[in-house]
Amino acid sequence: MPPPAKSDTSLDWDRMSKTWGKDFPPDYRQFIERYGPGAIQNYLVIELPEYKDAQPASPYSGMLLETKNAEAAWNREDKSPELDGADPELITWGVDASSDLLCWDTSADDPRTWPVLVRNRDDDLWRRYDCGMVEFLARTLLGDFTECPLGDLSLWAKQSAFYLNAYEEKRLRKQGLDPWTGQPDPYTDTYDPS
Repeated sequence: MPPPAKSDTSLDWDRMSKTWGKDFPPDYRQFIERYGPGAIQNYLVIELPEYKDAQPASPYSGMLLETKNAEAAWNREDKSPELDGADPELITWGVDASSDLLCWDTSADDPRTWPVLVRNRDDDLWRRYDCGMVEFLARTLLGDFTECPLGDLSLWAKQSAFYLNAYEEKRLRKQGLDPWTGQPDPYTDTYDPS
């Protein structure tokens, strides 16, 4: 998945750690610094890291809002057997067009060991994947789990994918183009890039 040419993402990772009360995994930090927040194949959104003491970047989505959604879903939905009795501290790093939530269980002190917990909306079941965010994405694209962890096969065993960060999406929309096709977008005047 080639990185985009430019990202305008600038974060104070020390402030991120302080406001959340924990460091973020190195693979996630490197991903955000290189790719920026955005989407894979117009399906899976990698959330903008947000400071926990700030207003959410958007009233519709984002790390803060999706983490609250994940906490509510955890309390009401079934878990796979390996999660029996688990009481994770969740942070959501991704959501997809199938309404799946991709989180870390941040209970451990070392963020390099945080597993990925996925709430699959297709069957309203939580599952645990003992890998980091980048490995999870790579294994999904390679089809390297026993089954697709997401509620749709859009990324499953795709081998390669296109990543569009939020900066590039805004730039293309301002030019009147659909960012995923490069074609003129007749609805560009109705899009709010903020």
